[in-house]
Amino acid sequence: MDTLLLQDRNNAVDEVMAKRRSVRLFTSEIPPKELIEHILLAGLKAPYAALAVKEDIPYRFFRVICQGPGMIKTAGLIQEQARANLKLLKSDMAKNAYLREHGGEFVTRVKHLAEHGLPSLRDAPYFIVVAERKGIPPVEFESLAHCLQNMWLKATALGLGFQLLSVTKMLTESREFFDMIGLQLGAFAVNGCVIGYAQQPPAEKRLFALDQVTAWL
Repeated sequence: MDTLLLQDRNNAVDEVMAKRRSVRLFTSEIPPKELIEHILLAGLKAPYAALAVKEDIPYRFFRVICQGPGMIKTAGLIQEQARANLKLLKSDMAKNAYLREHGGEFVTRVKHLAEHGLPSLRDAPYFIVVAERKGIPPVEFESLAHCLQNMWLKATALGLGFQLLSVTKMLTESREFFDMIGLQLGAFAVNGCVIGYAQQPPAEKRLFALDQVTAWL
């Protein structure tokens, strides 16, 4: 392949990866459906656990929830689950000295979520749920990570803001949520993200120097 073409591709990939950031504040402008479809297709192209699921049936599903009742309901379910998780965390902290010493920041985040909910689900135009069929061995969350990373990079390339909402995993056992998205409870793991136009450019990210984190063995 032509060396200049390879270098152009390499530079384009490097640029997109360097610009990938979490966006938490969105404008009210709604991105065109076609751009969202490009992002979904990027997610569909991501690796999946081919040996863990049957290849002759769909293994990955997307549910695009637009701003409105569905998003409001999801936000309420997540907040409700966060309240339940907070009770469990407080109970665990009473019995676990390590958790008491090191888990304070995490508990604070769960407490904030339980009390205030997710601003992104009030502001972002699109909440996308990705569902991955469970299999043996259970590697569905790894597959979801590959999928969402592809979607994140594609959104960045298209000039859209993206926030990974890993709290979506809280709803993996929620019958009410699975009824809403039309999938079988117990058969899928879920994760999600919100997408829209960023209110302002994300801050630059500091990276460690490669020689600080790499050892050649």
